[in-house]
Amino acid sequence: MDENAMRQWFIDCFGPVQGEMAWNQLSELPPEIREQLMSQDVSKLPKPAEVQALMQAFTTGGLNTVGDMQRTVDSGPINVKLAKSLALQKANADGSQTVVNAQAADLTRRAMSEANLWLDTACQFDPAPGEPETLTRAGWVDKTLDAWAQFAAPVAQSMNDALASVIADRLGDSFGGEVTGMFAGPVPIPIPDGMKNPAQMIRLLGNTSFSMQLGYAAGDLSREVNGGFDQGIALLKNPAGALIAQNIAEYAQSLDIPVAEVTAFLALREVAHARLFAAVPWLMPRFEALIGKYARGITIDLDAMEEQLRDAAAMDPESISDAVNLTKVGIPDTPEQKAALASLETMLALVEGWVDCVTWRAGMAHIPHIEQLREMMRRKRAVGGPAERTFESLLGMQLRPKRMREAAALWERITSADGIEARDAKWSHPDLLPALPAEETAQDGTSAASIDHPASGTDASGAGASNSAQDATGSTIDWDAELSKLLDEDGGDGNNGDADNGNESAPDSPDTPHPDAA
Repeated sequence: MDENAMRQWFIDCFGPVQGEMAWNQLSELPPEIREQLMSQDVSKLPKPAEVQALMQAFTTGGLNTVGDMQRTVDSGPINVKLAKSLALQKANADGSQTVVNAQAADLTRRAMSEANLWLDTACQFDPAPGEPETLTRAGWVDKTLDAWAQFAAPVAQSMNDALASVIADRLGDSFGGEVTGMFAGPVPIPIPDGMKNPAQMIRLLGNTSFSMQLGYAAGDLSREVNGGFDQGIALLKNPAGALIAQNIAEYAQSLDIPVAEVTAFLALREVAHARLFAAVPWLMPRFEALIGKYARGITIDLDAMEEQLRDAAAMDPESISDAVNLTKVGIPDTPEQKAALASLETMLALVEGWVDCVTWRAGMAHIPHIEQLREMMRRKRAVGGPAERTFESLLGMQLRPKRMREAAALWERITSADGIEARDAKWSHPDLLPALPAEETAQDGTSAASIDHPASGTDASGAGASNSAQDATGSTIDWDAELSKLLDEDGGDGNNGDADNGNESAPDSPDTPHPDAA
């Protein structure tokens, strides 16, 4: 490589002063590394803009000094400040509202207040303490990012340890005890003397990479969620919940249903979740314990990680975070993880089924399109919405309430047979919760089909009450599973017209209008 071209590349990347410093460092490298660098085609080096983006990510995360870097490494496997900064950038992109519109705030406030009044007749739990909020996308990021970081911390630690192992095993002592460059190449960049220890730099790289991934995921999620409980768990510190007005307005427009109706429906779901989590003190700790158990059992495929690092397209932050994506380097679930995941999905299905049950009972007299909205929500959860995708990319788990329909039907049956008070009393202890039919039993079309679903207009026979039903030949059809498979084949878009085609003949309820009938 022409020395002048290399020198100019340094200057383009880091500016005249630091560029000259980096160029001078080149002569201090071990001969074999210097020869390797000089033998490269300058056109194959990372673009200066990509290097600048990487350095900007460090600056954004508060990594301006050696002390900042050391504190970041010592504080844990995730740089929450960096993750929040990146998430806020995405949340505020494309002209998103930075303050809540007064009219939208008034609409959501009234909707949440009315929803609590309606729920008084449908459940025994008191309203959650505090006042429900109306948030912007940025506000949702600010109030939930710490919770996401808490859930993801065990995975981030495993990822950081694996990254350190890959670098140590594959590169050995190539750097002579010091890191003067990093990533494919290696490419020298100005690194403070106090951070040249390979172990320190590797931990910092892993910390930063996973923080980027978390930030991008939360930023994308902020543009799709409608409330504080969209994930089915409590992420907000405010137990009363919240709605994201801008997202609700866009969702209503996509459904061609009046925004007031959509807001009322989502407010009902939000305050129902809030009441349940506030009244059941063991519920959120149980979710946290199961998620932690799953995350701590994750094992990283070191060969896959090495391949991802080698194939990283560029040095820009998105390429780095994508190179350590858990869905690409995680080893399939262990038996312990499978057990934790099964318990999580069952618990989530019971929560979502209870919310579905009480929401229908509380809102059926007030929301004309409640059946369409209810069905759209069920489909969205069954095929994997933004929350499920985030759990999958950050924690490696496909957490979907696959049996939500069965759970909703079960809660309806209990309500009809024993009353609201007896139904809600089952949340007083985990051992009192009703058991869903065993999956093997549900799949053979017997138990699942025997659960009646009066909320959907079925008779006592319960025909079509669950997501499993029999076709004319007697074989079982799991409609949610078939819908999910169809959408996966078509690119996984849960909002396109294929959702309707995949569920045209689903016998969920003979009287349930088609969701697009609005």
